[in-house]
Amino acid sequence: MKLQKVKKYTRIEEVSQQEIDLLVSRVNNCSWRQTFHIQPVSGLLNDPNGFCFYAGEYHLFYQWHPLGPFHGLKYWYHTKSKDLVNWENVGIAIEPNSYFDSHGVYSGSAIEHDGKLYLFYTGNTRDEKLDRHPHQCIAVMDNEGTILKLNESVFDHVPEGYTEHFRDPKVWKEGEQFYAVIGAQTTDQTGCVGLLSSPDLFEWKFEGEVQTQLGDFGFMWECPDYFVLGDQGVLILSPQGVLPEGDRYQNIYQAGYVLGEEIDLQKKEMTHGNFEELDRGFDFYAPQTMEDPNGRRILVGWMGLPEVEYPSDVNGWAHCLTVPRELTVRNGKLRQTPIPELESLRKTKAEVSGFITNEVKTYDKFSGAAYELVCEFERQDAAIYGVEFRASGEEKTVIQYDATQEKVILDRTASGEEVAIAYGTERKYQLDGEKIKFHLFVDSSSVEIFVNDGEAVFTSRIFPSAESKEIRFFATNGSVNFKAVKWDY
Repeated sequence: MKLQKVKKYTRIEEVSQQEIDLLVSRVNNCSWRQTFHIQPVSGLLNDPNGFCFYAGEYHLFYQWHPLGPFHGLKYWYHTKSKDLVNWENVGIAIEPNSYFDSHGVYSGSAIEHDGKLYLFYTGNTRDEKLDRHPHQCIAVMDNEGTILKLNESVFDHVPEGYTEHFRDPKVWKEGEQFYAVIGAQTTDQTGCVGLLSSPDLFEWKFEGEVQTQLGDFGFMWECPDYFVLGDQGVLILSPQGVLPEGDRYQNIYQAGYVLGEEIDLQKKEMTHGNFEELDRGFDFYAPQTMEDPNGRRILVGWMGLPEVEYPSDVNGWAHCLTVPRELTVRNGKLRQTPIPELESLRKTKAEVSGFITNEVKTYDKFSGAAYELVCEFERQDAAIYGVEFRASGEEKTVIQYDATQEKVILDRTASGEEVAIAYGTERKYQLDGEKIKFHLFVDSSSVEIFVNDGEAVFTSRIFPSAESKEIRFFATNGSVNFKAVKWDY
């Protein structure tokens, strides 16, 4: 059996170790392998799942199709960390080996209860016609890391009025009761969030649909997440089928949130403000959050999108996860900032400052393929100013501020190998300000840019040539004052 001919539902156990080793070797020889991001040893990674702190360590699971860079038979893969920075690959956590998850272990979440970690996930099954039938399932992990699945479905049907797209439970406890929001689609093809409840995690009841002010907002809401931050309720969701609107909703599917009052669990409704995208870049989807022992709300997202091909596919792997980000509420919006633990990755430091006038400048020690870069600009009269990075010759990725449009613009037109160009090569965010701060985390095939301390974030995969390592600072039609600090990773 050749791996390139493996079918979607082939199990990893059905493939020889020699073929797996060949695939892993091909993956490891890829120049786009990441330096400090979580990535699969082979095949495809997608949604982060079960993100939590348990038994003295952070645990993060993710959807994994091991045999190729395409969506097929999904496993849960387990990684863990003591510091949210250095992650250890533990291995397969949940296999699709029972009736209730025969065609894939789909997304879910984790909660500690009675000293054990309960993993609540959607099991995907398909009948002879390959029609989907979801089950909500439980696996239990002890403090030794042993995971046992319950040999039954804890919620084995789709409620009346909803389609088989009923998945991705995110669980929490309130008082003595457990609750979960779950992604759903009504029979009239509109997305929504359902609410489940349980006294013990083993028997679940469908309470109904959470009523929001979003109305007809796409055809499916995936990977919902609900939590209270400060005194406000936050509902995160990944809606599919939302049409572009100006600079917003430019990707194939979106990920965002609404902020407002806490969900009224009796009335099953949430009063909230507008839907806001969590990320304005090209590649961000299906985020999941957890509360750490210090009370911080930490988010990790999938740095990728469904139904999009990526250049690393030819090397036998696809996708990675974002760096962890702390969430706070400021001025009525959710802010994301890189966790300070990431500073432990910093090595050699370089600093520069000065004026740039109608020119592009480079500086010694400002180059590389994996680094952290903080740039602060104070506009004099320049029309456009910013940074070109992972550059060489005509190849470059650009983050800039256009003072005429009053917009931050990420441009990957010349970033290297093309990705999803049908959805455009620029992403924009309206921002009024004479001072702009770009905080970049650049890796071998990605960039995460935090603008003005998390007022906006641009997350994107980029696939430049290995020699594209230059960093260039520029200003057009005028001058800008700037300073920059870079740390090698």
